[in-house]
Amino acid sequence: MTTAAGWRLAIHEELASTQDVVLAAAEAGEPERLAVLARRQSAGRGTQGRAWSSPSGNLFLSLLLRPGGPARALPQWSLLAGVALADAAAAVLPPGAELRLKWPNDLLLGGAKCAGILCQGGVDTAGNIGWVVFGIGVNLAVAPALPDRLTATLAQPGALPPEPVAFAQSLMATIDLWRGRGLEAVRDAWLARGPMLDTPLLLRQGDTAREGCFAGLDQDGRLLLATPSGVVPVSAGELLG
Repeated sequence: MTTAAGWRLAIHEELASTQDVVLAAAEAGEPERLAVLARRQSAGRGTQGRAWSSPSGNLFLSLLLRPGGPARALPQWSLLAGVALADAAAAVLPPGAELRLKWPNDLLLGGAKCAGILCQGGVDTAGNIGWVVFGIGVNLAVAPALPDRLTATLAQPGALPPEPVAFAQSLMATIDLWRGRGLEAVRDAWLARGPMLDTPLLLRQGDTAREGCFAGLDQDGRLLLATPSGVVPVSAGELLG
């Protein structure tokens, strides 16, 4: 179906993974603004190759963009997805709900994970961004338990949970809105919902852990980690805790 925002939205009752479908489409040359939503997934995945629990009623959505620009800007598109997702979530929550962004891919509600983003990109032969795919999972109705962190849902007591297709439509419109504002505005908006400066962080990259404090984002959207040996820009990794 075609949405009001001009996206091409395909809705499936069940897929193994919406991300796999859209990644294949990206590699095959599909034009941007493709969106694939599944009401259930049998093999959903998050970052670091983790399985993503996919109970019916939650959002499982992947989106294709072809923004162009230098490959070094790829981290900023992950920031854009986070900012847009936070705005879409805020629209269905009571005013003042405590929504925060956790680098690089989580949305927290009251300190508990309520959504995650898997951002993958391809680079063309000229070194520019060929495509970006956002895989977005949101706990709209159910908050599956995780062994290492608290989880939350956008469903509010006494009210029906947000409907996945309607939430997807809102999210796509919000992505378009932030895309039009430019990446500098995106960085500022992410920082407004991110950790406070000097927040202690524990970063894991593969088998290596590094301690430091949050020192902001650089112009390419990389995390700045203040360590005893200086400020280190980080483009990939996982924040623990």
